Amino acid sequence: MMVEMATGSSTTTIQNSRASLSSSILTNYPLISAFLAFAIAQSIKFFTSWYKERRWDLKQLIGSGGMPSSHSATVAALAMAVGFQEGFGGSLFSIALILACVVMYDATGVRLQAGRQAEVLNQILYELPAEHPLSESTPLRELLGHTPPQVIAGGLLGLVTAVTGHLITILTTSRS
Repeated sequence: MMVEMATGSSTTTIQNSRASLSSSILTNYPLISAFLAFAIAQSIKFFTSWYKERRWDLKQLIGSGGMPSSHSATVAALAMAVGFQEGFGGSLFSIALILACVVMYDATGVRLQAGRQAEVLNQILYELPAEHPLSESTPLRELLGHTPPQVIAGGLLGLVTAVTGHLITILTTSRS
């Protein structure tokens, strides 16, 4: 929505700031690296699921759990890209690195254990007699967390994505 100002120069300034905002988002290397790492990880899960089960499972494009960890890929790519862009000694990299560590630790800790508890609770539900009031309960989601190899694979995917993006950036700016 355009806000008309009394002077034409103010309107031009607002238009320029909007164009600048949209172009800065489209050229935000850490953001693009993080989204791309997420998309690649989810795509790998999607095609791996098809290969194993010989059927397309669209839930794999947005679901959590599985190999590789898309959360780990996302935060690892973000941290590495921030390091390349802002410097590895700065505060922004420190924040991104701590965020990545917390997300990866949570994926193999709390979320993995919650998924294992859901498996046990679902097994109990399946074994209940039909007349039990909880026998019709909806099963809990079991695939919540990740095993350490899934998190490591996701983290490596994120690092490779950010490094590749950085190399592409260097090559395209050096040719200009």
